[in-house]
Amino acid sequence: MTLLSTSMLSAAFGQVFYGDPPDDHHPWAIHDQNRPKPPVVTPGTFSTPEQAGKPPSDAIVLFDGKDLSKWKSAKEEGGPAQWLVKDGYMEVVAKAGDIRTIEEFGDCQLHVEWAAPAKVEGSSQGRGNSGIFLMGLCEVQVLDCYNNETYADGYAGSVYGVNPPMANPLRPPGQFQVYDIVFRRPIYREGKVVDPGYVTVFVNGVLVQDHTPLEGPTGHMRRTTPGPFPERGPLKLQDHGNPVRFRNIWYRKLPPRAVEGGTDGWLTPEATMAKRREIAETIRKDAAKLPTPLPRMYRLFESLIYQKDAAAQQEAEDLARQYVASLRQLSPDQLTAKKDEVKRLDTVFQYLNRHGFLAADFGPKVEVQKLIKDQRWDKR
Repeated sequence: MTLLSTSMLSAAFGQVFYGDPPDDHHPWAIHDQNRPKPPVVTPGTFSTPEQAGKPPSDAIVLFDGKDLSKWKSAKEEGGPAQWLVKDGYMEVVAKAGDIRTIEEFGDCQLHVEWAAPAKVEGSSQGRGNSGIFLMGLCEVQVLDCYNNETYADGYAGSVYGVNPPMANPLRPPGQFQVYDIVFRRPIYREGKVVDPGYVTVFVNGVLVQDHTPLEGPTGHMRRTTPGPFPERGPLKLQDHGNPVRFRNIWYRKLPPRAVEGGTDGWLTPEATMAKRREIAETIRKDAAKLPTPLPRMYRLFESLIYQKDAAAQQEAEDLARQYVASLRQLSPDQLTAKKDEVKRLDTVFQYLNRHGFLAADFGPKVEVQKLIKDQRWDKR
């Protein structure tokens, strides 16, 4: 968790006491400075039909065109993958069988490029056929559908047997096609679905599956049966007897959803309060380390936004009283030098009162407002 340092606090406090506070389903305030910042990712480069692009910096590369060291046979006995590797691509060897990654993973952004044979042979499902099996269970169809009709839920980019693609944006055979897939596995609790899972697919930059719900593992000639997926599984590529080529395969792990313990999105009240308690505790520990009273007071008041605590409230209010008492001891020039600091404190008091964390008749709040009015700081 990113916490505000003493030096940052004065400049950033307006954003701390700024947006709506947490509620029963969101542990974070609006524009919350304590919310973890996104990690920096260096973007990759786009592919062309002739040249594979470069993955983003946080991608886990599964095939870079050199070897099949991260793959094995998907047959029950396993063993090395027996597909051909040449000129930066791997190619299906008929009857060698499906191959799968040695590594297993779950929710992901997946990038796969494939090319059907330049020499057109066969038709319908017999032409440039393969498949990309997410977690080894859910197939996104690979098929040469360039001037080649087949059943709708078997087109390239379909969730096979479940949902046809919304478009057919394939390039001619022999050219590499680009699949970008966002996959979220189904999640069950005590035999009941809490999130059905989804697949989003772009083919050559064209959206063909728009957050398509999953119904369970896909199959041939049979209706899928809803059911849970494991937490992790391999990526599997299909040997359908056609010499389909693959290159530039990588994935990025996705953060957990709220139903898996993630803290973004709509949470249950129980999960929300657990996270709010954690944030409040961290802020209070941080406050205890601050060497000067005013920043410590701000941090303690901030912690109350996430979780009420009588001791923290009492300490923060005592620090506020001490600060206001110190203002009474200042000369006019010294007091004028505190103008911005006092007005900031007034803004904090107003925020805390507006959202129910501080009483309207809290003595330091009333005194600060009177001081601002007497000094005519509210006029300029």
